[in-house]
Amino acid sequence: MTKLAIMGAMEEEIEPLLAHFENVNVVEFANNKYYEVSYNGLDIVIAYSKIGKVFASLTAATMIEKFGCDTLLFSGVAGGINPKLQIGDLIIADKLCQHDLDITAFGHPHGFVPGGKVFVETSKELRGLAIKVAKENNLKVIEGTIATGDQFVHSSQRKEFIENTFNADALEMEGASVAVVCDALSVPFFILRAISDTADMDAGFDFDEFLKSSAKNSADYLIKIVKELKK
Repeated sequence: MTKLAIMGAMEEEIEPLLAHFENVNVVEFANNKYYEVSYNGLDIVIAYSKIGKVFASLTAATMIEKFGCDTLLFSGVAGGINPKLQIGDLIIADKLCQHDLDITAFGHPHGFVPGGKVFVETSKELRGLAIKVAKENNLKVIEGTIATGDQFVHSSQRKEFIENTFNADALEMEGASVAVVCDALSVPFFILRAISDTADMDAGFDFDEFLKSSAKNSADYLIKIVKELKK
């Protein structure tokens, strides 16, 4: 590994990451900001993509192709589907899918287009390292399937469809598109999410409050992983 990319979707997801670094160099490119930092001699580029699959794809591809990053870590929040997941819990994706990709009218399964695949797997080595770090720090982390789509899912019917179709544990709006980019460009990648909401919660709960605390949970764990990577 010569240069590490760390991504989030929202500003709130990378703020707790940037707090760990001094001497940040900001590069503006393609309507976005990329934060160049260094940790113990390791060059790191941090960015938030903005929400959704298109922005996430653009940002991941930019970090790899323009900035020369050869490993990518994603830190952020997700909605829990697996009933074992509570707010603040951590999940590492072993594989990801796009739950809103649908050409079933042509006889294909949900989440599939010709030339693609329903599930993209993350780097086994990075997952193994993350589990090691979790054990050393007494952190409860589960590995599971994360489903991505360009919608904030708040209906229990939609949640059930995603759970039944993809056997997904959590839901978010960027991971699978980052996975497709990294897989195509042969870049090892890792998607970490902290649960900020459960997909059937009523609209009265304070998403912003949980977003902040869960994003910090994810970022703090990710920094521990970066320290282990550098060893």
